Amino acid sequence: MKSLSALFTDAGCTDVETYVQSGNVVFAATPSLASRIPVVIEKAISAQFGLRVPVVTRSAAELREVVKRNPYLPRESDTSMLHVAFLADKPTPSKVAALDPNHSPPDEFAVHGREIYLRLPNGVGRTKLTNAHFDSTLGTTSTLRNWRTVVKLVDLTDPRR
Repeated sequence: MKSLSALFTDAGCTDVETYVQSGNVVFAATPSLASRIPVVIEKAISAQFGLRVPVVTRSAAELREVVKRNPYLPRESDTSMLHVAFLADKPTPSKVAALDPNHSPPDEFAVHGREIYLRLPNGVGRTKLTNAHFDSTLGTTSTLRNWRTVVKLVDLTDPRR
């Protein structure tokens, strides 16, 4: 994660902070730089490590909206079942309609913009609602985070902390 932080700093970001070992990075950047960061960091990772890794970003305001919009929170008290897949691009309505809601019962999902909210009662390891499934059906790239991580990332972006 130290090397990943350095890539963001070298790209011109400030206040770079990582969270857990899964590629979560919180940073400050000008709007112009922030819009280019996915491509800049993907290229830097490729050059330094020889890996092709997609980078998906959200602003602090977008993360706060993700938490507010979770359709499963009002009825699900066990947040360990909840996850969010962050999409690189907003899928077209026809691609969203192609998703089978019965692909992995009793698992549930709801697509809202560039996020897919998931409720996985049997756990993320047993679901068929995988990144590969969503990426191939929706024609984009996703990265999945558990609800605890999403909430922590919102906390890390709070300017009052």
